Amino acid sequence: MLTRRLALGATLAVPAAPALAQIVSRNARIVIGFPAGGSSDIVARLYAERLRGSYAPSLVVDGRVGAAGRIAVEHVRDADKDGTTYLQTPASMMTLQPHIFPREVRYDALTDFIPVTTVCTFPFAFCVPMNHPARDIAGFAAWARTQPNEIPYASPAAGASPHFMGLMLANALGIRMTHIPYRGAVPAVQDLIGGRLNAFMGVLGDVSPQHGTGLRMLAVSSATRNPRFPDVPTFQELGFRDLSKDEWFGAFLPAGTPAPVVQGLFNAIRTAAATTEMREALARLDFAPTTSESPAAFAAAVRREREEWGPVVRASGFQPE
Repeated sequence: MLTRRLALGATLAVPAAPALAQIVSRNARIVIGFPAGGSSDIVARLYAERLRGSYAPSLVVDGRVGAAGRIAVEHVRDADKDGTTYLQTPASMMTLQPHIFPREVRYDALTDFIPVTTVCTFPFAFCVPMNHPARDIAGFAAWARTQPNEIPYASPAAGASPHFMGLMLANALGIRMTHIPYRGAVPAVQDLIGGRLNAFMGVLGDVSPQHGTGLRMLAVSSATRNPRFPDVPTFQELGFRDLSKDEWFGAFLPAGTPAPVVQGLFNAIRTAAATTEMREALARLDFAPTTSESPAAFAAAVRREREEWGPVVRASGFQPE
C-alpha cells in the first residue's frame, strides 16, 4: 500500500562505481532511536563498518533512546550541518508519527532534514508465544473473543508502523486489543517468549530466529510468503490488503547540510548496499538492500507517504494513548 509505491531503485542494478573520495574528514555518527541489539542497531552497524574510509575516517552508532524514537530525530535536527551526524530512522518516524502524535512531534521530515536515501526495506510479522492456543490468525481472533478483557499486544515503539498495524489488524478482525509500547524490539520479544505478552507486531528480522521455538509467526506483511518460512501466510492472502506493506530505514541529514555532502553520503550508501557482502548480511536479517534513485526521489516518496497516512489514521479513529 504505502511503501510499495516508494520511488526506490533496486540496489542490485547499481553499476560498479569507482573508489569514492572521503566526504567527511572527521569521524561521524549514525544516530538511531532504538536500543542496541535490535534491527535498527544492527543495520546501522553494518553501514558504519562499510562507510568507514569512503564517507568518513570512522563511524560509530549513537543510540538516543526515548520518546518512541523522537529524541534521536530531534538530536540530529539540531546537530552540526557538516555531515558528521546523520539519522537512520524507520519510515514511521517521518511519515506516520506526525499524524498520530501531532502535539509531540516537533520536526518536519522535509524542512528540518534532507532525505538522502533508504538503506534497506523489510516486512513485519504478527506473532504469539509458542504455547499460545492460536495456530493461525483465525484461531487468534476466535481466542480473543473468549477473553473478558482487551488483548494486550506489543510493538517496538509507540507511534511506529507496527503499533498502528496492530490496531488495523484488531479492527479488521473485530476484536479489542490494547497497545503496549516497548523501547525497542529486544525486550518485547523477550517478554513474548517468556509468556508475559500475548502478541507482538514487529519487524520480521527481529522475530524470525525464534520462529518455531520461542514464538510462532501467524502472518507477515510482505507481498509473497518468505521462502524461509513457507508455513507463514501473508496478510494479503488472508484478505487484509491494508496490512500488506514493507517498511524502510532511511538516512537523513540536518537541513542546511551542503549539497556535496548529501550527494557524497548518497553515493557511499548506494555503493555499500550494492556489495555482495552487504546483500548477504541484510538477507540474514530478512531485509532487502534497496536504495532510492536519488535524494530528490526519496524526498518525494517521504512526502507522498506522509500524505497517504493522514486519511488512514483519521479513518481508523485512532487516538493517542
